[in-house]
Amino acid sequence: MSALNRWIILAIVSSALLLIVMDMTILYTALPVLTHDMGASASEKLWILNGYSLVMAGLLPAMGTLGDRLGYRKIFTIGLFVFSAASLLASFSPVPAVLIASRVLLGIGASMMMPATLSIIRVTFTDERERGLAIGIWGSISAGGAGLGPLISGVLLNHFHWGSVFLINLPIALAALIFTLIFVPKHKGDPTKTWDLLGSIQIMIAMVGLIYAIKEFARRDGSVMFATIGALIGLLTLFIFIRRQNRSLEPLLDLSLFKIPRFSTGFIVALVGMFAQMGIQYLVTQRLQLVVGMTPLQAGIYTISIPIASVISGTIIGMFLYRVDSIRIKTISLITAAIGMGLFLWQFDANVIVQIFGLFLVGAGIGAGMTAASYSIMSEAPPHKAGMAASIEEVAYEVGGASGIAIIGSTSTLAYTFSMHVPSGINAPENVRDSLDEALLAAEQLPTEAAEMLRMAGRTAFDYSFFMVIAGITIFLVVASITVTLIGRRTTKQAHLKTGDKII
Repeated sequence: MSALNRWIILAIVSSALLLIVMDMTILYTALPVLTHDMGASASEKLWILNGYSLVMAGLLPAMGTLGDRLGYRKIFTIGLFVFSAASLLASFSPVPAVLIASRVLLGIGASMMMPATLSIIRVTFTDERERGLAIGIWGSISAGGAGLGPLISGVLLNHFHWGSVFLINLPIALAALIFTLIFVPKHKGDPTKTWDLLGSIQIMIAMVGLIYAIKEFARRDGSVMFATIGALIGLLTLFIFIRRQNRSLEPLLDLSLFKIPRFSTGFIVALVGMFAQMGIQYLVTQRLQLVVGMTPLQAGIYTISIPIASVISGTIIGMFLYRVDSIRIKTISLITAAIGMGLFLWQFDANVIVQIFGLFLVGAGIGAGMTAASYSIMSEAPPHKAGMAASIEEVAYEVGGASGIAIIGSTSTLAYTFSMHVPSGINAPENVRDSLDEALLAAEQLPTEAAEMLRMAGRTAFDYSFFMVIAGITIFLVVASITVTLIGRRTTKQAHLKTGDKII
């Protein structure tokens, strides 16, 4: 295969990957408009965001195995078709329930495409240096593409209906489909590979149950009983899944891969990186619109430093990963993101330049970390388990993204509810304590003075919750970097002991 064809193939799978990761965040700037137009409740809003990532994460392991069985190109093209159909349905959804169903279908299509993107890269790029650069570009798009979602959404909402954020997927997906059929070689697959649908259903039920429990516990009027049931179902199903995988001769997820230190630290960084990025972008874009008063486009431009930094750092790191210690890169990347978050938090309501620079550091840290995570996971896993390794890595991305939105979104809502004090004398509905969106909607029905007092109370409560949650994310990044460092030191010590070297 010529060098030109290899890079064309990378461009094709990268365009599909861009659609997948953008759809994780493209609703961030559209959410206030969507909530207002559709009358979506706080609970429906979270499921509109979470349905996509939850379904995708649950199906990724099975779809990765299915790609090994049917061939990467075949599963990739089917995924493109499903994703396109779901995008069309989502763009014209009349009610929240239809939009939630569309997001689930989008998740199914994305789960088919995503493992295939990395598998196609692995079989296309056989040279170690080229593969490192290709994975670096893949990793930077994973991190940077998610950051582009709010900006693309802002540009579209400035001129079109909110449904346009889904409709834009169609021309890109169609072009990717045509070029796939022309340039991507057929992969016959291995028909002897098993396809564990039951295992995929089990892990999906486990994640949905646990995320539902978190959401229900965090709601002001949530049911403790339903939340407890959801948590028990999730934990029990997760236990059954792990037990079944350990006993299986051909497991959906080979948990022994996590005994490889660089593999396990790659998983940790991918999980933590996406958790932090999804949560940060969700909260920042919401605050810029609901508190600061920016338009969706302005909010998207404000946060563009995150994807720009991710693409730059991810691509540069990818060029050198084959000759540097990936664990050290992962540690430094997490610390860099934490420093950026600290700078942003320090000046979150003051110096705009410092805020943007802080977000730039966040993007640089996450972009470099994602690339290092991707490279170490794919390099450390045995060749015959490459497809499984790719699906495990992408599960980390999607679980991190979904849990970031659910946990950070729910925690923010809980903090808002506790700190929201409706001014005395104002007759406002109880749901103003659920979210700032509903407080602003309720204010539209009040006299001018009362409306302004309610808006001020809601924005003050939101800022309090924003500060507390962002501070928590910063601490979480620091703890994760320490964990990666400790695993790296243990690995180095074991290597020295095996060779008889003295540890100083």
